[in-house]
Amino acid sequence: MSRHVPRALRARLRYRAFLGLVLVSLAGCSGASEEDNYVELPVEDLYNAAQDSLQAGRYREAARTFEDVDRQHPYSTWATQAQLMTAYAYYENDNYDEAISAAERFIQLHPGSPDAAYAYYLRGISYYERISDVGRDQAMTNQALSAFNDLISRYPDSTYARDAQLKVDLANDHLAGKEMEIGRYYLDRSEPIAAVNRFQRVVDSYQTTTHVPEALHRLTEAYLMLGMVDEAEQSAAVLGYNYPGSEWYQDSYQLLADNGLVMPGQPELAADEGS
Repeated sequence: MSRHVPRALRARLRYRAFLGLVLVSLAGCSGASEEDNYVELPVEDLYNAAQDSLQAGRYREAARTFEDVDRQHPYSTWATQAQLMTAYAYYENDNYDEAISAAERFIQLHPGSPDAAYAYYLRGISYYERISDVGRDQAMTNQALSAFNDLISRYPDSTYARDAQLKVDLANDHLAGKEMEIGRYYLDRSEPIAAVNRFQRVVDSYQTTTHVPEALHRLTEAYLMLGMVDEAEQSAAVLGYNYPGSEWYQDSYQLLADNGLVMPGQPELAADEGS
C-alpha cells in the first residue's frame, strides 16, 4: 500500500477547497447547509493520507484524518485499525486525554480484538507519561498502575504485559519515594507517630522497592524517639536480616549503639562493627 497521497486525492482535495470557497460566497443567497459541503473520500485514500501525516510527524493532523476514516467509513475493516491509530497519533502528539479516550473507545468496541492489548497499553502509557516528581500529587501514578495492572491481568503473556510490569515496578518505587519524603518531613518536625505510619506503609505495601532498607532504618529512628525500644530493635533486626550489607543497616547499628543497645540477633556482626 502506498504511503504517499495519490494524485487523484490531491486533485479531489483541491477541488474540495475550491468548492468550499464557492459555497461560502454563495451561502447568503443559496442557503446551502453544512452537509452540502461534505465530500466523502475513498477509504484507502484517507487512510494513506493519515499514514503520511503520521510518518511526517504531523500527529494531530494524522489523528483527525484517522477519525475521518472511522466517521466516513464506519463499517469498513479500515475503520477498526483507524480507531487504534487515532489513539496512537494522539499519544505521539502528547494529547494524552484524547489518546486515553480513543483507546478506551477501541476497547469498548473491540474487546476481543488481537490489538486490544495494545489499546490497554496505550491507555496505561498515557497516564505513565504524566507521572510527576514525588513532591507533587501522585494521582497519575495510581491511574497508570491501575491501567497497567488491568493489562497484565487480561493479557499476561503479551509483549505489552512484560513492559507494563517494568513500569508497574517503577511506579511503585515512585509511590514509595513519595511516602518516604512525607515520612522524613514528619521526622524532621519531631512528629514520629506520623512518620511511623508512612515508613510502615513502605515496608508493608512496597516490599520490592529500593526504599525498604531506609524505611526500616527510619522506623528504628522513629521508635527510639517514641521510647519504644522493643519496636526499634525489631525494625533493626529485620533490616539486619534482609539487608546486612546496606548503609542503612550500619546506620541503625550505630543508632542503637548510641542508645546503649545492640542489634538484635546479630551479635557477631555487632562485634565486627564495633571493632
